[in-house]
Order: sequence, then C-alpha cells, then structure tokens
Amino acid sequence: MNTLRPTNPSVAQIKEVVWPTEIRGRQSSEHWLNEVYLRKVSPYQTRILLKAGFTANGVTYLMIASGFAAGLALLIPGLTGGLLAALLGQFQMLLDCSDGEVARWRQTSSPTGVFLDKIGHYLAEGFIPIALGIRAAGGLGQLSDENMSFLVAGLVLSVLVLFNKALNDMVHVARAFNGLPKLSESPSVAAPQISALAKLRSLVRILPFNRIFHSIEMTLLIAVAAIIDLFLGDLAATQQLLQFMVIAAAVTVVGHIVAILNSSRLK
Repeated sequence: MNTLRPTNPSVAQIKEVVWPTEIRGRQSSEHWLNEVYLRKVSPYQTRILLKAGFTANGVTYLMIASGFAAGLALLIPGLTGGLLAALLGQFQMLLDCSDGEVARWRQTSSPTGVFLDKIGHYLAEGFIPIALGIRAAGGLGQLSDENMSFLVAGLVLSVLVLFNKALNDMVHVARAFNGLPKLSESPSVAAPQISALAKLRSLVRILPFNRIFHSIEMTLLIAVAAIIDLFLGDLAATQQLLQFMVIAAAVTVVGHIVAILNSSRLK
C-alpha cells in the first residue's frame, strides 16, 4: 500500500524519502559526480518537477531528450557546440538523479522506468561518439573522401562504447538465465580473483581512462578539446581526442571482458 506523501513537500522531506542507504551507498551504479554535486542539487530540481506534476517516466523522457540533444549540440561548430554539449550532458545526469527520486517519492518504480532509463543512456552514449566523428571531420557540410575517416572513427567508437556498456547488462542477463540472485553492488564482487589482474586493475584506477565513455566525461573532454581548438585555430585537438578514444575504448572492451570472466560476477 502506498504511503501518503505531502502534496507540497519541502526539500528536507524529499531527501528523507528518496535517499535511502541502498541508493547513496551504491558503488558501481552511482556516477562520481553524484557525490560531488548532483545529489546535492537534484532534490531541489525534484521538488520543482513534483510540483509541476511530472511522473517518474516523464522525467526520464526529459533525460532521454537532453542526452540526445547533447549529441546534436556537437554538430554546432566551434566552442559554442562543445560547451552546450557539456552543459546538456550535466543536465542529463541531473535528470537521471531526479527520475529515480520522483519514482521513489511517488512510489511508482517499475520495469518500464528502468527500461526507459537504459534507452536514455544507450542513446546518448551511442550518438555522442558519432556526432564527435562528424565534428572532427569539420561538420556535416564538410564530409568528403579526405576526412571520411573521422566519421568512420566516430562510428567505430560508438560501437565500442555501446558494446562495453552492454557487457554489464550481459552479466545480469546471464545470471538471470541461470537463476542466480541479483548482483551485489559491493566492490569485492567485481574484483579480479587473479592477483596479477587485481594489481593491474589498481593501476588503471590511478588513471581511469575506462570511465571516459560516459556522456558526462565524453562531453567534458570534447568541450576541453573545443577550447584548445579555438586557440590553435583548427580541429587538431578534437581529432586527436577522437583517435585516442577509439584506442582507449578497444583496450577497455578487452579489459572489461577479462575482468568479468575473472571475477565472481558470473558465480
């Protein structure tokens, strides 16, 4: 039975309901910026959305739109497109916090909400690399045989990013098909059981390039590249960023598969 909630809740009341320990304590599902500022700001946004009558799924649709818009923004040349994409990437994640908070407040969490949330992240993180490829080539109107390699690189990056993202979902599917319980969020579950791999994983944490394929990190890096391009007067920084990300994504996919197979996630 649903618990009655105030029709005009305060931020303090919202925080009390929507921030249970299992949400704030998640290690693998929470983005690092959540603790930096997103979870500090999101209750204020959630209060506005609740007063406006938004459902949780309605907020998720806004999240989907903002993530896709971040990719579209990259088609705007120059610094304007880079900064706008970074801003929209932040807004997407802020909405990603609020849709769960609205669901917990309204007690309307559902598989549909999770499904829509997945669509939002897959769409953004699949489209942004393609838009980056177009941007690195100079824009839609500048595509030619000479710079088509940048578009191809963007498409390859998109496939690698989506495949790497899907690996986590593959783990949950594999466990469900074999009747195993829901995977714990504990960091020990993902830790490699082979000592050499565990040491390598510790080294990667010093420079976690495997985390740059989230929409926030990608758009922030692209914005930095746009600033450098502005001073250089060309697209060299954006093009080199794209090339680096393709290599990093390929390494990340291989490392992710090896890490999954050598952890307790499938046991």
